Amino acid sequence: MAKQEKTRLTASEYLGIERASEVKHEFAFGEIYAMSGASARHVAIVSNIVAALHSQLRQRPCQVYSTDLRLSVAAGHRYTYPDVIVVCDKPQFLDKELDTLLNPDLIVEVLSESTRNYDRGDKFQQYRGIPSFREYLLVDQAKAHVERYSKQSDGTWSLWETDDINATVQLDALGATLKLDEIYLKIDLATEDEPAS
Repeated sequence: MAKQEKTRLTASEYLGIERASEVKHEFAFGEIYAMSGASARHVAIVSNIVAALHSQLRQRPCQVYSTDLRLSVAAGHRYTYPDVIVVCDKPQFLDKELDTLLNPDLIVEVLSESTRNYDRGDKFQQYRGIPSFREYLLVDQAKAHVERYSKQSDGTWSLWETDDINATVQLDALGATLKLDEIYLKIDLATEDEPAS
């Protein structure tokens, strides 16, 4: 029996399907991937981050977006839905639909067992190709742990991380901070009975 070739989609075919779909899908180099639902813990952490950033940035020309805004990565070869995106310049969109962002300053991903390697690896590598992208925050949902990657003036990236619930994350790209106790506000880190998203 002959092996059947998998049909690859173009970026415009993906966008046509995605814009008509009730389920979100990410797109990577011709293939689409359905996104699973998020756990209550994941959603609460995202909400805490959005609230803290919005509070600090509301008087500045920065816009905070969460989960449902699509991001164009790698010149249209990859589309993702980051957990949080912040843009401090005028937002630039792919087209008149205004549903696919091109110029993030900060991207935040909340890690789960199923996504942590992808978020740290291939996804981060692709994100680094976005010219405006300057800071990447990875937040563990199972324990108090935050990693901040920041782009240096020579184009390299530096890592700062902490497990200290009393620590404060400096977001230099935004001129803002995030306290870990705000990120994990009302999150019971002692229990791990909730399935990760």
